[in-house]
Amino acid sequence: MKQDLDRLMKERNLDAMIVMGRMNGNPPLFYMTNGAKIIRGRVIKKHGEPPILICAPIDREEAAISGLKVVTTNYFDYEGILRETSDLLSAEVELLRKVFDAFNIKGRVGFYGYLDQGMAYKLISTIRDRLGVEIFGESDPNLIDIARATKDPNEVKRIIEVGRRSSAVMGNTIDFLKSHSIRNNYLVDKDDNPLTIGQVHRQIHHFLAECRLDVPEGIIFSIGRDAGVPHNKGNPNDILELGKSIIFDFGTREAGGGYYFDMTRTFCLEYAPPDVEKAYRDVYDCINLLGGAYKAGAETRNYMQMACNFLESRGHPTLGSDTKNENGFATGLGHGIGLAVHEQPFFSLSTVDNTVIQPGHVFTCEPGVYYPERGFGIRLEDVIWIDQHGKGINLCDFPKELVVRVSK
Repeated sequence: MKQDLDRLMKERNLDAMIVMGRMNGNPPLFYMTNGAKIIRGRVIKKHGEPPILICAPIDREEAAISGLKVVTTNYFDYEGILRETSDLLSAEVELLRKVFDAFNIKGRVGFYGYLDQGMAYKLISTIRDRLGVEIFGESDPNLIDIARATKDPNEVKRIIEVGRRSSAVMGNTIDFLKSHSIRNNYLVDKDDNPLTIGQVHRQIHHFLAECRLDVPEGIIFSIGRDAGVPHNKGNPNDILELGKSIIFDFGTREAGGGYYFDMTRTFCLEYAPPDVEKAYRDVYDCINLLGGAYKAGAETRNYMQMACNFLESRGHPTLGSDTKNENGFATGLGHGIGLAVHEQPFFSLSTVDNTVIQPGHVFTCEPGVYYPERGFGIRLEDVIWIDQHGKGINLCDFPKELVVRVSK
């Protein structure tokens, strides 16, 4: 949470930190500006002091919505700097020199936010050479990743609302499928043509727009063999055949940028073959086992191991026994949800990803088994919040039903 920033800065011996870049596609800057819809900005925070937002004068009113102290680049005569320097890199460094002087930024300074890698290298190198501060950078998870991982009540409320709308989209999509007729073991549209995955994708996007959501990483709505490859989004030309497993997965976000939700359901139209039904029951039992076990103080890798042990006991290969496994349980168990669809904490068997669960963590639980050569895949995904008492609360109440009946 943001209240942890000073503690995290102290642990890194930081005198100040700066978060910068364009707002679009920059969760660290979005986080620090409380979602202000500015084009680009620079947030300066000294240890023990509130952050300051520096932005272009055209963005000043939108920047004020952040609740931060706002200083426009006019204060530093950025237009004059641009006229006197030969390139944008030098202009940015000169602007930062004036910012650092104005707010007495010195000592050890951490740099955060998303920039093009080449530009970031040149910028940081030039700052180091010209501004006389000690540059601090860190790999993931960095200071802001750790702060973002635990959500305050307002953040959880926004995630829950995105989840509510996401469930509405999923429900509307299933109703859309049910509105079709059956011919020769597949769904047909009003013109008696086979309904395709591409048509369903377009309809889902319509429902998303109605619910003021977007899906930057794309929709997974895949059938049969494609459902057996975890991130296969589906072949637009495939038709909706009865009895084949369909995976419907989307990481939905507040339209235009903001908080995410992530949910998955697997179903078959009209009936499920015995091997699909058996695999579904295994995954269903696994997610129920895990859902009742999450609590603060436990390590994330313990839950991945729990999932591996359970699914292996049901006869599925897993990454727990074979690190190169691509069938059965061949993915991680989950990931954090917030301003990115994949963020801290992560659930795998890697010591690098291992995290102690804390109150405020919000993450997915998504066991699955995948058999592309057998023509099916199964995944179920809920979102878990660790409340202030350290208890896991499931934020996804959409039903888990394998068979969707279409015929009236």
